[in-house]
Amino acid sequence: MADLAGLAGSNHWRKYTGGESPRVMGMHMLFFIAAQLALSEEELEKVVDKMRELGANINK
Repeated sequence: MADLAGLAGSNHWRKYTGGESPRVMGMHMLFFIAAQLALSEEELEKVVDKMRELGANINK
């Protein structure tokens, strides 16, 4: 799940899922996770292409 959320490791994911006051997951993080689970590789590539078109510098 940490990988899907774009987090550095499982320790960071635990901050969202446990403890006395877990972190609130932002809409952008939940969208990122859902997109990876719902979209095909081709669809994800279209999104990445659009991001590049909008000016993002993405190394892959």
